[in-house]
Order: sequence, then C-alpha cells, then structure tokens
Amino acid sequence: MAGENYTTVTEFILLGFTDHPVLQSIIFVVFLVIYITTLVGNLGLIVLIRVNPHLHTPMYFFLSNLSFVDFCYSSAIAPKAMQNFLSDRKSIPYMGCAAQMFFFTTLITTECFLLAMMAYDRYMAICNPLLYMTIMSPRVCAQLVAGSYILGITGASVQTSGAFRLSFHGSNIINHFFCDIPAVIKLSCSSTYISEMVLFVFCGIIALTTFLIILVSYIYILTTIQRIRSTESRYKAFSTCTSHLTAVTVFYGTAICIYGLPQSKDLLEEGKIISVFYTLVIPMLNPLIYSLRNKEVKDALTSTVRRKLLPKILFRT
Repeated sequence: MAGENYTTVTEFILLGFTDHPVLQSIIFVVFLVIYITTLVGNLGLIVLIRVNPHLHTPMYFFLSNLSFVDFCYSSAIAPKAMQNFLSDRKSIPYMGCAAQMFFFTTLITTECFLLAMMAYDRYMAICNPLLYMTIMSPRVCAQLVAGSYILGITGASVQTSGAFRLSFHGSNIINHFFCDIPAVIKLSCSSTYISEMVLFVFCGIIALTTFLIILVSYIYILTTIQRIRSTESRYKAFSTCTSHLTAVTVFYGTAICIYGLPQSKDLLEEGKIISVFYTLVIPMLNPLIYSLRNKEVKDALTSTVRRKLLPKILFRT
C-alpha cells in the first residue's frame, strides 16, 4: 500500500527450542558437553595425525581435514546458540546471520566433497594398490582438498547471496537456533522463488555429485573385494572402509531427514532436533567413529602416549 512505512530488519531473533529458563539451562549444558567433546575429539585427532609418522598417509590427510571442517562448522553454530540460551534477547545481527550462514554452508558443502574424496581414496587403495602412492601423491591430495574448499566457498557464496538479496521488512523472528537458509528465506517479504530454486539446484547438484562419487567408488571396491580369495584379506580390505561408510551413512541419512521431509508446522520442532544432530552431534561422532573403529588410530594413540607423554610424566615425578 502506498505510503506504508517499512522497517528494514537490522537483526534477527532466534527462537531456539523453548523460552522456559530451566529447560534453556539444561539445553545449554547439553550443547556445552557436546561442543567440548567435539573440540577435544577433532583437535586431538588432528594433533595425533600430525605427530605420528605412521598416520602420514593420504587417508589420514583427508581425515585431518575432515576433523578441521567438523571443528569449524560446529564452532560456527554452538557458541552463538549457547549464548542465546542464557540471554533474554536471543538476537543475532543481520550481517552476523549472513556470516554464520556463509561459514556453515561453506563447511558443510566442503564436508560433502571431502567424504567423496575419501571414498575415491579408498577406491584407489583397494582397486589400484600398486599405483596408490604414486597416484595419490601429496600434491594430488592437496589439490583434492583445496578443490573441496573452493567448491564449498563457491556454493556458499551463491546460496548466501541468494538468500540475502531478498527484502526483509516484516517479521525478524527465525524459528530455529541458527541461521539456516530455509528458515531465513521464509521471513522474506519479497518473492523467494529464485532463491529457493538456486538453493534447490545447488543442493541437488552437490548431493548428487558427491553421492555418485561415493556410490561408484564403493561399487568398484566391493567388486574388487569379492575377487579376493582369502577371507582374511577380504576382511582386512573392507575394514579400512567401515569407518568411512559409517560416517557417510550418518551424514547423508541425517541430511535426508532434514531437507528431504516435507516442510510443515508439525515437523518444525522435530526438524530443529534433527538439526542439532546434524550440526553438533555428527562433528562429535566423527572422531569417535574413526578412532574406535580404526585399529591404526588406536595403535597410533597408544604409541604416541607411551613415546611422548609417559616419559614426561615419569621425568617430572
């Protein structure tokens, strides 16, 4: 209507899960425990891979980058969420929301491609063992990781700019605990068709591309393993893939639950709970998956503790 006053949104309000003080304190403690575990697990795994020469292989180079990405995208969400749980005004600045969305989208997209590169690495190790170290040279590994980050930044730039090119003059209340793209787009008072299509196309391309790389890699891996005559050798070959397969299943399974389900009011709260799993629990679980289910990592941890920590402790005593 002509002459109507519009107030441009300068900040957003993140509703979170509840406005009950006691429940907010409980959720804060849960988030804090998960976040500390995530930091210790991922940073510890990075340090372990760095200091132990037995883990200086392509597989663990990719794993250290995966741990770095998990640490970063958890840090993009958890601190602000925990601050809001203890705050009366659960706000985030307009540019802060855009920054959170950009970094989270960059890192989550990078993780998709890193998981695909790790599947390709397992394919090369099992299907072409004689050429593995030649093909997966440090330079090639660095290029694959760099490409994953570049694709993550490119995808996030397009999606974030697509979301924040919209006009926000009405409600500034986001029914979520972080600035997720679909939740922010819903608040726009302008047409969201283009932004929604950009989000759909980019998410579809990223998900389909990375999933196909993983699927094709494991088809070749399983075919190769079936040709191995020795049962022990088959088990040993497949055991190097179990941690990665578990991480992929958890990651993509949760993503499908969040973005594959129809968006309705009845599923809104369930979606936020699943998002906690996606944004915080998975980064916490990945180091556990790759350590508890990986004999090399457990052996490396034991040898590192004996070689580097015990002598220092005994020397001080």
